[in-house]
Formats: sequence, C-alpha cells, structure tokens
Amino acid sequence: MCKGLATLPATCLKSAKDIKHKISFLLQKPEPQAADQKQMKEKTAAAAAAAAKRTRLLPERDSVRHNNKQTGSSKRVPTAAEVEKWKESFSHVMNSETGRTVFTSFLKSEFSEENIDFWLACEDYKKSTTSKLTTRAKQIYQQYVEADSPNEVNLDAATREETRQNVENACPSCFNEAQKMIYILMEKDSYRRFLNSKLIQDLSQTHSDTAQMKKKKNNCDCTENRQALAGGA
Repeated sequence: MCKGLATLPATCLKSAKDIKHKISFLLQKPEPQAADQKQMKEKTAAAAAAAAKRTRLLPERDSVRHNNKQTGSSKRVPTAAEVEKWKESFSHVMNSETGRTVFTSFLKSEFSEENIDFWLACEDYKKSTTSKLTTRAKQIYQQYVEADSPNEVNLDAATREETRQNVENACPSCFNEAQKMIYILMEKDSYRRFLNSKLIQDLSQTHSDTAQMKKKKNNCDCTENRQALAGGA
C-alpha cells in the first residue's frame, strides 16, 4: 500500500491532504444556524435589559412631568413685554407658563432640564390628594433625589438625607428644602446664562425688528397721507 502511494504524483498527495484538512475544519465548525440563534438570543437579552433599565420609572415620570408639557398657548411666541419682564428677575420667568417653557428649552440645550422637571414635579406633588402623597413622594425621590437616580439633581448630602427621611413620612412639604435649593441653583447659575443665550437674543432681536418695521410702516403711512392732503389742496 505504501508502495502504491509512493508511485502517485506529488500534486495528488497534496490535494488529498488539503481535502482532509477541509473536512476536519468543517466537522469542527458549529452549525451556522445554531450560532446565529445563539447570537440573536444574546442580543435580544442585552436589548431587553437596557430597555428595562431605561423605562424602570417612565410611567411615574410621565405623571410627574405633565405640567411641563407644551400646550397650544405655551408654544406661542412671547411678547416683547414678556421677554423684558424675564430679564428683570427669575421669578418672572418661573411665574409665566410661556417663560417656563422657553427656559426649559434653554435647559434642554444644556442637558440640565432635570432641574426644572424636579421643581415642577414638586409643585405638582403639593396638589396631590392625601391618599397619593406616599406613592408620589417615592416616585419623585427615586426619579430625582436618590443617589444615582435616572435624573438626579444637584443636592448637598444633608438636604438629600433630610428629604429621604421626609419621604418616609410623606407630607405636602417634604420636598420644600430640596425644591428651594434647586430653585436657587437655577437662579444663580442657569438663569444668568439664559439671559445671555442666543435664545433670548433672538427673541429680543425679533421684537426689535418687528418694532422697526412697524415704525417704518407708520412713517410711510404718514408721508402718504400728507401727500394726499397736499394734492387735494
């Protein structure tokens, strides 16, 4: 038998070895379908875990943030008088529905909208019925106050701990200190940048351009009236 193989051409022997190696590789290779199914299961499990993490508190967040939804009136362009009022003080911004909407848009551009979301959530919480106070308090605490919460606001350790204790015995005022701290933070930090933002500059420029156009139109109307009177005379 060995003698018979020795008489074969070298190319035939090489081809036989190549075929043998390919067969061994194919036998060791896992089924494509099984491998694909395993990969698909792993991707599905990872996606499900990520989705669960993102949506853990979304139902509560929807109810907490309903005051921040834009209504038809809040989408309107603010008047020149409103914009000038906002420049006077932060309280004018926060006491105006349109002001809060515009300010929220600015905070979103800075990726810090959780501050006003929390403030609005606290305002909404104070209107809760007694039977819902405990549930709503836990929702707000887990969404904004608790360390590493989905939309954690910037509170000092003492205020965070005080709020945690308050939530255990929920009452309408249990977020007052935390809400006050975030209000002051927005007033001293975000509000100053808001006044110098392109958003406010554009609104002011729009009103300035509109006023100039009205003034020119009035001047033209007066000129035409004088010319008409002169022609009639």
